Amino acid sequence: MLAKTVAAAALSTSVLWPGMAQAAELVMFEQAGCIYCQRWDREVGALYERTDEAKAMPLRRVDIQNQKASGIVLASPVRYTPTFVVVDNGREIGRITGYSNDNAFWGLLDALAAKLRPSSREPNRI
Repeated sequence: MLAKTVAAAALSTSVLWPGMAQAAELVMFEQAGCIYCQRWDREVGALYERTDEAKAMPLRRVDIQNQKASGIVLASPVRYTPTFVVVDNGREIGRITGYSNDNAFWGLLDALAAKLRPSSREPNRI
């Protein structure tokens, strides 16, 4: 009985606060019929989960119509799809608006991921 209660509590927490499971994540705002979202899926999405970036920033997909319910503090509303938002502890760190090709995406994502890494010039005081 206690195990079922604990499992139910854990499940409800993950449903209510999906951003709490991981400090950093990549959130893809998308919508049905978006041809650039489909292109990203073919060129990047099919392999994203197997990358080092996915280990540091797991992908979460959010319909653009549900952005207020995403639990993310956005710098500004998302207006175009796809928009990729790098989130750390529920707050936007930066975003990539649109998708043109895989090389541009990986370069831009790397620049945003660098904002998550501690600077090598600053001492680690943890």
